[in-house]
Amino acid sequence: MTRIGARFAQLRAAGRCGLVTYIAAGDPSPALTVALMHALARAGADVIELGVPFSDPMADGPVIQRAAERAIRNGVGLRVCLQMVGEFRRQDTSTPVVLMGYANPIEHMGTDAFVAAAASAGVDGVIVVDYPPEECQQFVAALQGSNIDPIFLLAPTSTNERIEKVARCAGGFLYYVSLKGITGAGHLDVDAVAARLPAIRARSTLPVAVGFGIRDGAGARALARVADAVVVGSRLVEEIEKAGAQDALRAASRLVAEIRSAVDSVKAASTC
Repeated sequence: MTRIGARFAQLRAAGRCGLVTYIAAGDPSPALTVALMHALARAGADVIELGVPFSDPMADGPVIQRAAERAIRNGVGLRVCLQMVGEFRRQDTSTPVVLMGYANPIEHMGTDAFVAAAASAGVDGVIVVDYPPEECQQFVAALQGSNIDPIFLLAPTSTNERIEKVARCAGGFLYYVSLKGITGAGHLDVDAVAARLPAIRARSTLPVAVGFGIRDGAGARALARVADAVVVGSRLVEEIEKAGAQDALRAASRLVAEIRSAVDSVKAASTC
């Protein structure tokens, strides 16, 4: 069982919903990224998504785009991200870490070299936004052979056929995008999410994490009633941006602790 699988098994046994948090590696500074990862884990994050900076992030809204641009100016790329995970692992051997990014940096490194480096660093899962399941079978097999979960996105527009294709090759959890659009955009419609989850669960036993619209404790609390995990990304990156390097750790910890408390407040009603 992977670290992600073990974490979700623990959550399920405890009747708790999971909390997945996203930060952009290298923002607000490379020196703070590992400290931020530790702060997120202490504040209650069950899984940490580490965004790999990329110049053309097609799924990301303005907040994460700005973070990626700052990180790139700070000299952070895929290899530095892997070094950060390795540094994090020296102190934390239990919190799952997922790299989230795009195909170009991985293709530039070489998929085999990337998988080997990710496994060595202690990466637990990989989300490549622009790798459709039909075109990355070898990559998925290499990840699974190194005990790394390949994680895929599902959208409100995903057909049952698409859900089945993703379910056949996915690991760790399924990432359901709660809205049509980019990260941080739109209005969170919990009823619409709840209506879509049965079709996903009918086709996969993997936990379902819901993201792309959670802004606060109230939204997280509502989703915790129907999802196996909530994902907080743009709002967290936004708080880090507003706080700046001097106050980033405190701002991130405060928001994650707030959302952790909100999620846990409905654990008795959770479907996790």
